[in-house]
Amino acid sequence: MAQTQYKNSKKHHKHINNPFPSAPKSLPLIHSKLSFNDEKLSHSRDFSIGENFNLTWVPTNGDEKNQPITRGGYLSLSHQSELDKAIWSTVPGEAFISGAAVETEVEESRGSFAIKDGEVMFISRHQTIEKILTLYKSDLELESKGREYNAIFGDSYTEHEWNHFPIVVITGLLFFTKNVPKSQKRLSVTVQYWFLLEQKNSTQVSFSVNFGEYNYKLETRPPQKSKFYYKSSKLHLWRPRSYFSVYSMNYKEEEQVNETLNLKGFGEFNRVYVTFASERDERFYGFGEQFSCMEFKGKKIPILVQEQGIGRGDQPITFAANLVSHRSGGDWSTTYAPSPFYMTSKMRSLYLEGYNYSIFDLTKHDRVQVQVCGSHVKGRILFGSSPVELIESYTETIGRSPPLPNWILSGAVVGMQGGTGVVRQVWDQLQDFDVPISAFWLQDWVGQRKTIIGSQLWWNWELDHMHYHGWKELVNDLTDHNIRVMAYCNPCLAPTDGKANKIRNFFEEAKAKEMLVRDEKGEHYLISNTCFDVGMLDLTNPAVNTWFKSILQEMVDCGIRGWMADFGEGLPIDARLYSGEDPIEAHNRYPEMWAQVNREFVEEWRLKHPEEESLVFFVRAGFRESSKWAMLFWEGDQMVSWQANDGIKSSVVGLLSSGISGIPFNHSDIGGYCGVDMPFLKYKRSEELLMRWMELNAFSVVFRTHEGNKPSSNCQFYSNKWTLSHFSRCAKLYKAWMFYRLQLVKEGTKIGLPVVRHLFLHYPQDKRVQSITYQQFLVGTDIMVVPVVDKGKKSVNAYFPLSSENHSWLHIWTGEVYSRQGFEAEVEAPVGYPAVFVKTGSEVGQGFLRNLKEFNIL
Repeated sequence: MAQTQYKNSKKHHKHINNPFPSAPKSLPLIHSKLSFNDEKLSHSRDFSIGENFNLTWVPTNGDEKNQPITRGGYLSLSHQSELDKAIWSTVPGEAFISGAAVETEVEESRGSFAIKDGEVMFISRHQTIEKILTLYKSDLELESKGREYNAIFGDSYTEHEWNHFPIVVITGLLFFTKNVPKSQKRLSVTVQYWFLLEQKNSTQVSFSVNFGEYNYKLETRPPQKSKFYYKSSKLHLWRPRSYFSVYSMNYKEEEQVNETLNLKGFGEFNRVYVTFASERDERFYGFGEQFSCMEFKGKKIPILVQEQGIGRGDQPITFAANLVSHRSGGDWSTTYAPSPFYMTSKMRSLYLEGYNYSIFDLTKHDRVQVQVCGSHVKGRILFGSSPVELIESYTETIGRSPPLPNWILSGAVVGMQGGTGVVRQVWDQLQDFDVPISAFWLQDWVGQRKTIIGSQLWWNWELDHMHYHGWKELVNDLTDHNIRVMAYCNPCLAPTDGKANKIRNFFEEAKAKEMLVRDEKGEHYLISNTCFDVGMLDLTNPAVNTWFKSILQEMVDCGIRGWMADFGEGLPIDARLYSGEDPIEAHNRYPEMWAQVNREFVEEWRLKHPEEESLVFFVRAGFRESSKWAMLFWEGDQMVSWQANDGIKSSVVGLLSSGISGIPFNHSDIGGYCGVDMPFLKYKRSEELLMRWMELNAFSVVFRTHEGNKPSSNCQFYSNKWTLSHFSRCAKLYKAWMFYRLQLVKEGTKIGLPVVRHLFLHYPQDKRVQSITYQQFLVGTDIMVVPVVDKGKKSVNAYFPLSSENHSWLHIWTGEVYSRQGFEAEVEAPVGYPAVFVKTGSEVGQGFLRNLKEFNIL
């Protein structure tokens, strides 16, 4: 199959850019007709898929009477336990497979990417179903069928583990035509497809689309008056016409065909579309870590790893960010950790396998169309009676995170920088205010460099002994108080010519060992990052993994027990890799590879040190299977603002959407990260915002601060006695439910459920719950939080969901019980007293309240 080709353009070199970049152009939803072989498929039929699933074919009459070959039909998939419930179905009379060949352009600027569809070479407008086959193990063992099965299953079908029979294969043809310029001819193209459905386990059916050879034919064009018919929307491309005569192409005509198609290397489809039915009131959740939306019906969701952006539509910061750096403002859809997965309010769920760029088009009320940038498609359809069951099924396949060690769950992770003296000074203050501390996270352990945008880190992953003089004594003193030290690294290396006290130059070492990503010319790729260029590790090279693990070992040897494993989202689309793989697939896979290197090191270290609690690392970039490798996520760089798309509200949405998408352990920087301090544009972290963010994060899996990119402009937890006192209170609030947090972490590793949950997971039938975004959330099942995320607010509106359990909720500060279900109440929430409720009579609630009293905050 052809590999998608991309025209790549760099956009980071301009000083002034368009502050309102247009949305990346993509093809609109494709409408194609479906017909079937009347002799074989004129009656409804059922086909078994494995032991647990059933596929139903239902033919329907077309618009044209007495024309049986114009009939359409639809397919419906169900589980044997609920045969009347379709977990996947096609749209009656509409093609469920289409294809296209499209020129593609990528705009790239400092980790931000825009993939644009350009000239359309050809696009299919009709699909036929010739036959539906049921295959058993004995069929696959016939050597005479080997060639046919290679086409259906791919070249590796003989190595495939077939565990569930029968398998269903649907086969037919796709058609398209194209006029030949300056001639009375048109090109007619057909291609055979195979749509395979196979049971993988009791709750999953895999599907795949593969294509055979492409057949090209030249036909004479009809007389002038037929042009109107040719343009008709009712044209049946698959149907031969008496007024077209078919040629066998000679050499000159073949040249004409190549010129006509203008394929530029596109000899076949580089877009595949799978279309299936939806309902008008069906709500869609998931798609990885999303920051602006919880529910996506009516939207087009691109699945591409990239920088989330600065502002993401919130103004005026997005305008300013785009002006300075092309597309760096992002938009509602840009995210570090997307995933080609969703679940719906109708308990339907699907995900794509592989790492191709894809778009989920939900703009039509009656259908979903998934566009995959590639020449084939693989994915899975899930069965479950509840969101919890769907998450369990999904994470069983993609993998689940390992348990977090108790130490990082026991108190605040204090984000600091500035050197030994500053850390010791703040530590003294925290002790005075009796703050429970689990770790100090010192991101500038490698030293700081001065650039035009302020202080930044030296991306050379070794301890700077001058910046942290007396490092060993500091680590030992913290360890004596059961406090760990955490640090920072990423998969990029910066030249260190200007760093006088370096011991090793990792950039030059990696360059000499041929371990960096290369550009199209074969040179080492220097990637622009803010004010300096960096080389990026080629993680497709196994030698790189071994080398970088030795760097991690040196980090741990100097006393570090955890680290932020930053970045992972910026692999250039035009990179040349050691593996030779498609760079856009590697781009989406790179965050998983980055997490895997770190995770493997953690596991190897644990085997050597079984007596110590585990190391921990946390990442921001990810894809579908990142939870299999990453121990912990954080949400990246939110603005220090109250805004919806990139401020405190977005941090709640990111937490909840990622939880639905199989990421069980996630958190945000307390107070946000991105600040701006310019003459005409200021975003500074206020004391109120910091305090409300502390209250919010007291109910996430990890309670971690960050000084932000402008520490001197931001209010910090150590700014004054009020911020320190509030930080202590919130850290104790976090500590008070540690016993429950440990339970939830175990549950997350066992069945994939997140610690922090959208109410939809446990109250899916409540229509009001389905529309909630950042307003409130659950911690497990027994704690409900309604955070204050608006400036100046002293109360919130709490919604008490409909439940078959008929339980009540107890307000932890006043003791008031809310027994009525499906109603909203205004609840007072002054600073220091966030609206938190526990289920009445639950052991979790009783234990939580008891601990609050012991900490003297209740």
